[in-house]
Amino acid sequence: MHAFILAGGFATRLWPLTERRAKPLLPLAGEPIINHLLRHLSWEIPITISVNATFEASFHKWKEREHRTNIEIVIEESKRDDQKLGALGAVGQWITHHGITDDILLLTGDNYCGFSFHDFLSHFTAGTPLIAAHNIGDLEKAKSFGTIIPAPDSKTVEAFEEKPLKPRSTLVSTGCSVIPAPLLPTLVEFARERPDNLGGIFEEFLRRGIPVEFRAYTDLWFDIGSFEAYLEANRALVGDKLLLGKDATSERTDTHGTVVLGQRSVVRDSTLSNVVLFENCTVEDCVLEDCILDDHCTLKGIDLNGQMLREGTVLTRK
Repeated sequence: MHAFILAGGFATRLWPLTERRAKPLLPLAGEPIINHLLRHLSWEIPITISVNATFEASFHKWKEREHRTNIEIVIEESKRDDQKLGALGAVGQWITHHGITDDILLLTGDNYCGFSFHDFLSHFTAGTPLIAAHNIGDLEKAKSFGTIIPAPDSKTVEAFEEKPLKPRSTLVSTGCSVIPAPLLPTLVEFARERPDNLGGIFEEFLRRGIPVEFRAYTDLWFDIGSFEAYLEANRALVGDKLLLGKDATSERTDTHGTVVLGQRSVVRDSTLSNVVLFENCTVEDCVLEDCILDDHCTLKGIDLNGQMLREGTVLTRK
């Protein structure tokens, strides 16, 4: 089996945090989002990560810090969103150009998956596509996702619905699936016609009479596609406490809810509620609530609510 992680998006909904870094490299509970995926992967499984040309250097820098020797980074030659191959197109190109003949564990690099990949893969039946589903437990919430309609056997998929107005299921797709090796030619063929439709390949399997199985989980799962989802994921993983990165300090400061200070960040004489600071930030005499500050931000005497600040922002009350 070969793991393929899609990390080539531009994540414009999280700008300015993603102007200079890919979303999978955003820190989540103190480490990059993609690291939470790697933690679940056996060291015996080779890993390929598909990235765009804009963020190539940052991924190579990230890879240098990892201890795994079985990570390969492939570059999609796009520097703007309108130049992208499409998620499924990137998978198809990789299969074709690299002569892949293994089963593929397909992962989206901006999802947090709390379930065990070992358990998930233990339910893989050779030759049958398998999808990891999250039981979100709320039909209203399910409206925002692609849902899985289970067949009466509770093992195979009857149908899929994309952001349904009236969901028939609380099972949502997690961005984790297995594509069996015998079906790779079908994926490549479909990707030529629908390169942007990643989930559509499973609908194509059903259309061709190929059964698709699923495994449902209730463990924590997040599709980190927005400011709100990013803060929610940090809250869920960190809890109501202060998390300090290496050489980070908090002096004479009240913290409420989830507060994360990245490496070498310093906060003094402030009040922070549900705040994430990246690395090398300085905050003095401020009141911040529901905020995210990128690297090297400096704030003095500022009150902010619900803001994302780009790298190097300096705000000082005179």
